[in-house]
Amino acid sequence: MKLRNFYIVAIIVAIASCKPSYKATDKSRSTTDTTISTTDTTISTTDTMASKTVSVPAGTQTAFTTQYPTATNVIWSNYDTMTVVPIDLELAGWTDMDADDYLVRFDMDNENYYAWYDSDGTWIGSAYVLKDHTQLPAAVNTAVTNKYAGYSITDIDREFQKDRVAYEIEMKKDDSRVKLLVDANGNIIKEKMK
Repeated sequence: MKLRNFYIVAIIVAIASCKPSYKATDKSRSTTDTTISTTDTTISTTDTMASKTVSVPAGTQTAFTTQYPTATNVIWSNYDTMTVVPIDLELAGWTDMDADDYLVRFDMDNENYYAWYDSDGTWIGSAYVLKDHTQLPAAVNTAVTNKYAGYSITDIDREFQKDRVAYEIEMKKDDSRVKLLVDANGNIIKEKMK
């Protein structure tokens, strides 16, 4: 009996150790100050929750600070498919990313943002969770309620890409779930039934 319990505990510990070492959350994190020397072409930041140092090219850092000059609590990481992010990248139709690309989490305008940059420092897109569902544009709200009467909204993410602002909306009705991508004018771009 003791041996069986030992094996169960050993299996649980082994499974727990296989989890990714970090995940994106909306909790505040501390970061190490970033510095650039005159001979250095990269910036290193440390995510204390992940205990991982990420070298971010100076051009990528400059692109970010130019785009989001008021960002605070900035945390860089390499793109990881196992990282929990607020949007469904497949539904959003964004370009495929790999470990050479970057995810940056930051706070701005009382929101927790996520932004993605490719390995060349080109901005792919940004998103944040829309906590106050009443901020959904009227055209989007009308399109969703007309097509999905009786469904309740469980989550809304506002996402920005080069040429559009869109809303990723998750809804449910009984055992039925749906995820929508709707542009700011209320046009349903994509639907995904779960």
